[in-house]
Amino acid sequence: MSRIHLLSPRLANQIAAGEVVERPANIVKELVENSLDAGAVHIDVDAEQGGVKLLRVRDDGIGIGKDDLSLSLSRHATSKITTLDDLEAVGTMGFRGEALASISSVSRLTLTSREKTATEAWQVKAEGREMQAEISPAAHPIGTTLEVRDLFFNTPARRKFLRTEKTEFSHLEDTLKKLALSRYDVAFTLRHNQKVIHSLRPASRMIDREKRVASLLNPQFMDNAVHIETEAAGLTIEGWVGLPTFSRSQADMQYFFVNGRAVRDKLVVHAIKQAYRDVLYHGRQPAFVLYLWLDPKLVDVNVHPTKHEVRFRDGRLVHDFIFRSLHRALGDIRPEQPTGGSISEAGHSSASVNSETSTGAEAGEFQGQNRLNWQNANSGSAASPGYQFQPTSNGFGDRPSQGAVAEQLRSYEQLNQAASSHAAMSHAALGTNTPQPLPGEDREDLPPLGFAIAQLHGIYILAQNAQGLIVVDTHAAHERITYERLKVAVDQQGIQSQPLLVPETLHVSEREADAAEQYADEFKLLGVELARMSPESLMIRQIPVLLQQANVGQLITDMLGDLIEHGASDRILAHRNELLSTMACHGSVRANRKLTIPEMNALLRDMEDTERSGQCNHGRPTWTQMTMPELDKLFMRGR
Repeated sequence: MSRIHLLSPRLANQIAAGEVVERPANIVKELVENSLDAGAVHIDVDAEQGGVKLLRVRDDGIGIGKDDLSLSLSRHATSKITTLDDLEAVGTMGFRGEALASISSVSRLTLTSREKTATEAWQVKAEGREMQAEISPAAHPIGTTLEVRDLFFNTPARRKFLRTEKTEFSHLEDTLKKLALSRYDVAFTLRHNQKVIHSLRPASRMIDREKRVASLLNPQFMDNAVHIETEAAGLTIEGWVGLPTFSRSQADMQYFFVNGRAVRDKLVVHAIKQAYRDVLYHGRQPAFVLYLWLDPKLVDVNVHPTKHEVRFRDGRLVHDFIFRSLHRALGDIRPEQPTGGSISEAGHSSASVNSETSTGAEAGEFQGQNRLNWQNANSGSAASPGYQFQPTSNGFGDRPSQGAVAEQLRSYEQLNQAASSHAAMSHAALGTNTPQPLPGEDREDLPPLGFAIAQLHGIYILAQNAQGLIVVDTHAAHERITYERLKVAVDQQGIQSQPLLVPETLHVSEREADAAEQYADEFKLLGVELARMSPESLMIRQIPVLLQQANVGQLITDMLGDLIEHGASDRILAHRNELLSTMACHGSVRANRKLTIPEMNALLRDMEDTERSGQCNHGRPTWTQMTMPELDKLFMRGR
């Protein structure tokens, strides 16, 4: 065995480069972030052969002085932090002082820079050798240019892991997209093989920001997104969230920024998935561009060499804030709201969810929607969980009676007898009501979903609104309305629980047992009572009524895992909602059920007043719009 010795600077930098430089995209990220830290307002990126042959990044920042040029290529050399206190509240994109040293060790690097106060520019070169670089004068405007040529020329093994030119440039372009989305005040230009790919001007107005997002992602995204802005407890979240109908098969349109830094954090992803859980079709991914702002002292960016991961000091607070903000934004979407695609010259989207500085329920906490009439039209007794349409003179229903709510809760508490309940709900009719006179049907008086004109095959409602034709899936729409009303009824009473005649023993890890003690109060609120029997065992003494038929042990184990990782868990709520969703599905109007015009109009009005009515409980759309121009196009009118 050889003796311990110090590695040469060249070899040490090449080893470090493995953590920083994997492909050209990593180099673009590091260099552009340095340009942003230098105060640049114009950044040009040129690439050849996917960035392997050449990468050039030019900016108009403050520049680097002659005396600092050679030192800038050394490891752990930076102007951005000096003390440990600076590291605990990093306000810049870069801070480690490793990027340039790593890049220069695996490429032919040329750095040319001129300070604002300098009369001439200076240049330093490094070609993967010892960091003894010579400085020479050069011609250059104020700012900095870095040229990186022949990536991995001296490490052929690393070069073999690079993909095709197209693939490498795709990664490079995606990296620049994230940087361009993080700084709207900076102009970006990207060229590949002498061809301009992106030319982005500074975007100070909201309309310009929306145009940048549309040009970088997909023009359809802004047509199917709502703008949100919420502030509470020192946290601010803003940006755009895609409508559930604009879901993706892959997570390729998800951009989240923390204090301007693009991150991919498990806690953030979990919170966003929870917010979309009730409205996304199975296996689909939401689209979003979101910005979270908080005190830099409350987030640690020094977690991973790529700085893509962060650690929050209060992860539970951040998780709940993100979830509630998005949950409320998605719940507030109604058919009458236009989508974010209608970009106005006023500088903001038409569909916007804003919240002033606030706390508590005003700061992203969602409220239950209005509850409408569930009463049986043919009797004074409470109806089964499938509600009855009872249109009023204005097309809206009344609030449920106390008897209706009580009946709902009795059905909820007896879910082990769901089969008979579902049968009863299936026979619940929408009721025959006195024909409802329709309001005036001139274009200005039509409600968002219009007025029903016919029913197609007992499945679809055809309605006319100001824009054209509305087609509604009757069962899907009724299912969502029933589901939301069931949730409101159950929330009024809280979670009903019962003690176990024979307590169940659950074997867990010591860490999970500690979490059970730490979050004992949270478990009690959910109707679960746990007692620690040993360092690695728990006793389940009480469970919610709705979990009578569930695998309680596995559910609690999963909850403990969520609490350890995210500081919160909604497993019981999700299980409850799943059962209520099943009840709503069986209690909703079925295909081939003939509805009268007043019944169809009552359903349309309920949809306009119900949260998330654009999707059924399984994430499928409940209605679609066909505009007059689209209809005219089908029949070649006007040609």
